[in-house]
Amino acid sequence: MQFRSIIRIVGLLLALFSLTMLAPALVALFYRDGAGVPFVTTFFVLLFCGGLCWFPNRYKKSELKARDGFLIVVLFWVVIGSAGALPLWLSDNPNISVTDSFFESFSALTTTGATTIVGLDTLPKAILFYRQFLQWFGGMGIIVLAVAILPILGIGGMQLYRAEIPGPVKDNKMTPRIAETAKVLWYIYLSLTIVCAGAFWLAGMSLFDAICHSFSTIAIGGFSTHDASMGYFNSPVINMITVVFLLISACNFSLHFAAFASGGVHPKYYWRDPEFRAFITIQVLLFLLCFVILLLHSNDLTTFETFDQVLFQTVSISTTAGFTTTGFSQWPLFLPVLLLFSSFIGGCAGSTGGGLKVIRVLLLTLQGGRELKRLVHPKAVFPIKVGGKALPQRVVDAVWGFFSAYALVFVLCMLGLIASGMDELSAFSAVAATLNNLGPGLGEVSVHFANVNDAAKWVLIISMLFGRLEVFTLLILFTPTFWKS
Repeated sequence: MQFRSIIRIVGLLLALFSLTMLAPALVALFYRDGAGVPFVTTFFVLLFCGGLCWFPNRYKKSELKARDGFLIVVLFWVVIGSAGALPLWLSDNPNISVTDSFFESFSALTTTGATTIVGLDTLPKAILFYRQFLQWFGGMGIIVLAVAILPILGIGGMQLYRAEIPGPVKDNKMTPRIAETAKVLWYIYLSLTIVCAGAFWLAGMSLFDAICHSFSTIAIGGFSTHDASMGYFNSPVINMITVVFLLISACNFSLHFAAFASGGVHPKYYWRDPEFRAFITIQVLLFLLCFVILLLHSNDLTTFETFDQVLFQTVSISTTAGFTTTGFSQWPLFLPVLLLFSSFIGGCAGSTGGGLKVIRVLLLTLQGGRELKRLVHPKAVFPIKVGGKALPQRVVDAVWGFFSAYALVFVLCMLGLIASGMDELSAFSAVAATLNNLGPGLGEVSVHFANVNDAAKWVLIISMLFGRLEVFTLLILFTPTFWKS
């Protein structure tokens, strides 16, 4: 293990992260809201700490192995998540505890969108911008950004890329070099953010709200600058824009690259992808089911209002964004539970969504179908094919291993919450909301997490990390094999 080289890289990344504090500081200066001092203070603290890690190890440049890449990713998310809590803790408004500061920071960076802050409408603009900005960085992964813009690292970045990019098949690169791949991802990500912000602004949002909500929409994060979330704007047009960009962001970004690579949009690249077809099918079926049930049970809403609310909530929850326009937890109980379970599927691999990912659920379904066929024809060979190609057994085994680890982490976190005093429904939905990087849950956590006890919040922070790093990246550090030479 190249420990000094790892410390050097983490120091560089921490110094890079310190620069993000300048943006909210400038927002505070522009709006004169008096919230700039915590960000300026944090900038100098993080820059100093990053330099302290980097300077003694500045000449320790060596090729990283796969183990080193995993350790750097985990260290980086833990260190940056902790560093991100500092300005929130130093701020007078909101005046929150250390635990709440860490919770808010990790929730933003992992794009979970669960919040402990009540009274968003009265917060300084700098704090509101900072929360959204953290989600935007976390959406695509700061590690990918760092590999793209820090060639000074002098390392093979593919190890970091494999550990960071979500999905079961991680060796597919859109361009031959990892740095170029990361740049392509960020160009697409930035372009979508700009277009989304423009659409929100034209639909009636203020420029500030449009920029902030474009950050959390493209990141599929779910943070808002208002307590009422998207319901604050009460606009079907804004709701539709949000739905469109959530669906785009929940697709595999390599599909976006393929579609635009030749200079124009080519929808055929999307429809050829079996994961995309499964994703759209799930979205349509989920919407139709929820629409019919709510239409039959709701006497207060018109057909159009029901359509608007159901379309927004089904897409928002199933893609793990967590935006709300209404208290969907007050819908007939079947629907909130159904939507919560849909978040376990989440977005496509290589997207900013959370959950198990559509491709894994698709492979689990195909594997289940194969086992049923084997019961009838025990000696027959039934390969699992995706897109007309037979998958190696290793990929199928990895998916089952991931599912098992996911279930284990879920159960352990839920037991931890129940042991801390939370009721069963709230514990189940809180773990689902954090492990799937969703945000809102049911019961005690249907609106916010401010009333959750501190012990439970730390369990949920760990759950967020497991979800963002797709379980194995973090779980592998707890195995003796990882630390053996």
